Amino acid sequence: MQMAPRELSRLERAALEHHLLALEAEDRRLRFGVNLPDQAIREYVSGINFEHDAVFGIFDDCLNLVAAAHLARCEGHAELGVSVLPEWRGRGAGAALLARSHTHARNWGIRALFMHCLSENGAMMHLARKQGMCIVTEQGETDAWLELPPADASSYAHELLAERLGLFDFALKRQLYAVRSIADALRLKPGTA
Repeated sequence: MQMAPRELSRLERAALEHHLLALEAEDRRLRFGVNLPDQAIREYVSGINFEHDAVFGIFDDCLNLVAAAHLARCEGHAELGVSVLPEWRGRGAGAALLARSHTHARNWGIRALFMHCLSENGAMMHLARKQGMCIVTEQGETDAWLELPPADASSYAHELLAERLGLFDFALKRQLYAVRSIADALRLKPGTA
């Protein structure tokens, strides 16, 4: 199954919050380095500057955000955090989010992509290796760096196409969800059997 991440807007902050709150304690620890309580998750999400950073998401057929990546623009590099709900792991969502973030950071003019995670976070370590990132592990924590080439016409075109594909995927899912909702309502309506 091809995953089609799209960039989220500040209007979808609630969907991101819901996604991160759905993570179990261990998944929160692996994503943030500590098991953040619900209030800390809410504060983290409310503090994201969608005009400065980028947030990408993948939605399921019921329009639930099942995977997300926060690409934070920093001094001279961009830092990436990725989360995928357990039932969606192993399907390529993390790799799709990493690839989308890589291209976006490159087009920002950023020269390095950075990920920080606990060394036991096997999924992130796998993604970092697969992307060819330079990995340094020290005292139970891992930093992964990837030098980014300068943006060019190809990278801009690739990102434009990826965003259009993500928007199309979401629009199609939204239409199918509406049709299913109407069909379900008609089935429940008395006297329509």
